[in-house]
Amino acid sequence: MSSQFELISSPNDSRQYRYLILPNELRVLLVQDDQAEQAAASMAVNVGHFDDPAERPGMAHFLEHMLFLGTEKFPDPAEYHAFINRHGGSNNAWTGTEHTNFFYSLDAEAFESSLDRFSQFFVAPCFNLDLVERERQAIDAEYSLKLKDDIRRVYQVHKETVNPAHPFSKFSVGNIVTLGGDRELLRNELLAFYEDHYSANLMTLCMVAPLPLDTLESLARQYFDAIPNKGMRKHYPQVPLYGDKQLRRQINIVPLKDQKRLTISFALPGIDCYYKSKPLTFISHLLGNESNGSLLNYFKDKGWATALSAGGGINGYNFKDYNISVQLTETGLSHIDDIICATFAFIDLLRQQGLEDWRYRERADLLDMAFRFQETIKSMDLSSHLSINMQHYSAEDVIFGDYRMAGLDVDECKHLLTLMNPQNIRLQLIAHELDTDSQADWYHTPYMDSPISAERLNSWSNVARIPELILPEANPFIVSAPEVRPGGNESSAPSIVAEGKGYRIWHKKDGEFNVPKGHLYLSLDSEKASATPRQAALTRLYVEMLQDYLTEFTYPAEVAGLNYNIYPHQGGLTLHISGLTGNQEKLLALIIEKARERNFSESRFQATKRQLLQAWYNVSRAKPISQLFTSLTVTLQRRSYEPNRLAECLEDVTLTELHEHVRAFFEKIHLEGLVYGDWLESEAKHLAHKLDVILTLVSSPSGESERQLVDMRGKGTLLRELDIHHPDSGIIVYYQSASTDPRDMALFSLLNHTMSSSFFHELRTQKQLGYMVGTGYLPLHRHPGMIFYIQSPSSGPLTLLQAIDEFVADFNYAVMQITTEQWEDTKKGLVQQVMEHDANQKTRSQRYWASIGNKDYGFDQREMVVAEIMTLSRSDLIEFNMSHLRTRKADRLVIYNRGEQQEASQLLQSGTLITDLKLFKNQANKFSL
Repeated sequence: MSSQFELISSPNDSRQYRYLILPNELRVLLVQDDQAEQAAASMAVNVGHFDDPAERPGMAHFLEHMLFLGTEKFPDPAEYHAFINRHGGSNNAWTGTEHTNFFYSLDAEAFESSLDRFSQFFVAPCFNLDLVERERQAIDAEYSLKLKDDIRRVYQVHKETVNPAHPFSKFSVGNIVTLGGDRELLRNELLAFYEDHYSANLMTLCMVAPLPLDTLESLARQYFDAIPNKGMRKHYPQVPLYGDKQLRRQINIVPLKDQKRLTISFALPGIDCYYKSKPLTFISHLLGNESNGSLLNYFKDKGWATALSAGGGINGYNFKDYNISVQLTETGLSHIDDIICATFAFIDLLRQQGLEDWRYRERADLLDMAFRFQETIKSMDLSSHLSINMQHYSAEDVIFGDYRMAGLDVDECKHLLTLMNPQNIRLQLIAHELDTDSQADWYHTPYMDSPISAERLNSWSNVARIPELILPEANPFIVSAPEVRPGGNESSAPSIVAEGKGYRIWHKKDGEFNVPKGHLYLSLDSEKASATPRQAALTRLYVEMLQDYLTEFTYPAEVAGLNYNIYPHQGGLTLHISGLTGNQEKLLALIIEKARERNFSESRFQATKRQLLQAWYNVSRAKPISQLFTSLTVTLQRRSYEPNRLAECLEDVTLTELHEHVRAFFEKIHLEGLVYGDWLESEAKHLAHKLDVILTLVSSPSGESERQLVDMRGKGTLLRELDIHHPDSGIIVYYQSASTDPRDMALFSLLNHTMSSSFFHELRTQKQLGYMVGTGYLPLHRHPGMIFYIQSPSSGPLTLLQAIDEFVADFNYAVMQITTEQWEDTKKGLVQQVMEHDANQKTRSQRYWASIGNKDYGFDQREMVVAEIMTLSRSDLIEFNMSHLRTRKADRLVIYNRGEQQEASQLLQSGTLITDLKLFKNQANKFSL
């Protein structure tokens, strides 16, 4: 039956919606998006790891994996992934506490065939016995991947310290132990779990496509009516997440990475019932404020903290763990009780003075504005998001529910604030210096769970007013009635509106997306930015100091929908401002004014420097594949440096030296900018003139900084081994094109597109080499390239490299086996990906800015690449593979590590080992951008 609900959608949303409940009680949301080039579908199932049998932790996650591996109608376990890939799409899934989500997108013309395959996951999956063994190995590899991930390690401690009768206490991922034993027995248990928990009435489906709603409804009925409805109802135990024994506890946790964090948690009831009024959104809006008078501002002035967030924490069917999380300094670690006292003082201030309608309306109006000028997102993201919303909101609010703030309910807010009291508290303290007496299961995290003394609790119950803590004033950056100005540039791409010695400004007025928003990019190049590791470290420190200093002044702008980011790059730094255009110039003026002050205090300098050092040293504790990717660009880009090297340079830097570096940085500047969105050309020209005047006052004009890339021609196989303390081994193999012409871009991207699906299937699913397995098209400084990567808990680098080389060697035969129709589909799928229509202003601005950075001043590089793709034959690709990858003389870079479990494995020897990175980069020939 069709629903009678009128779904609330944004006035800026041109899509059409229809809500259905099929005869099997499957809830379906159909979305007709005539602008979409890709179609998407997402199924959310009200089943998660809370449903795992006590004796089989990880079963829901294991089932999620197995559903991809063949159905009765389509038994080939690689067919679904290959089909999606061939038609220019992508797919994924995740398993949460109470829900599992499967989603994908692909070219719209293949949508019906994809639904035929996708629907069978929920109708007749195979659960092939041979694949049971393979996939539990994959689950174990996924588990191993996160063994040294602090987020997962802390999460496990949380699970062990809640009420053991609550399902949150279950181990969620699973591994070879929990999913061990006889594979036939495991398969039977898997089947039983599927039969007992997967039912149409617990599922919500969202389909997005450029098809009429009637056609979509017909497809939904044709392919999803067959999902059995077993009339299941959820029966999670009605026990609290925290019993009395789990409250008023302090949990000390020792992390692997250097970090210091205090999380103050309060046990609240389930919050789904509050979604229309969102009292916690309002409370968090005030608690998490960062302007003058805020908690964070007070903590920064005291030297106790560098960041604060309010409102996070787990939530579910009968609980909300409300978190106030504070990133501590060294000093802050010894002032924990002072921080907690101040937090309770601010909560008391909110309760007494903050529950005012104008404050609530200010937050509600911002959400309403975000809804009214909502921008489109990719079809897959939309379908996944809405299918989950259908599990939480009433039908009419599936789209609007995230934005609805129906009105201030003072009693509701007071009730929740009353629960934020010392008797309802838990503390989680994370730092290296803490005492511990226990070790968590599975992730071996050291921790200690101890009661909070009555004396401490009493001291928090009677806190005095703190004069420095005040509630924020009305936000001056809120635009009361933003409107889109009509008209756009006649040209299809940005054009130069101002140019002079040392600067160039591009502009394009958006005439498509119909939102009063814009994007302003300003890149400042300086030869003193990163010519040496010390300069690069100082530039990064300057950016961090500047952003820290600006926070107090710019926070109201960010709340009002104006965002900014400052980030360093090889040539200097870039400022990106985005959001509602009404006050973008006002925000820019504020940033420039405060940046010129450079009023950095010694205490903030020391705290920020320590935080940056901590971040750089922590890179060495990231998972191997992340470290290998970082080292890939460091090895090849002249002005990129290893995080540890940057940290060494920063250790003895003084505030005086930083000020001197900033002065030298701004001596000679080259400015490149893009003004895009709801900006008129006259406004862009006026802005360019103001920027030119400011630059003239502070610097001399300069040319662009040179970006250089190592030229790998004639190098053969280059080897670089990293020393990484992790059980897993990892490897990245990179091939580089010496040319930057569109044909080589086309060949590398088509080779990657054609290989990716089979590489994943053969090396991950069949050979079980690891969980992180893949290929990628990787252009660096306009030079196209391709990578193969694996992180493996079971095999050393030599085995991994041999597997990659064997795959490359056999690939030509695989290309010859595909049909002409499949070849054309593959090319068409890639073309659709390359030419995918920009979903919103943000995506388009990023594409324009990347084009400017790549000196693609015609903004037509992708069109030229697509034209080349369409001319390529299978023999072209085979020949390219033979000459660039398969040959023994191939120029390539192999970066790898030997995991702690494979330290005795054979070394890589067939290549030139890079032992002195600085010497290698100095002596190598280079390409210049």
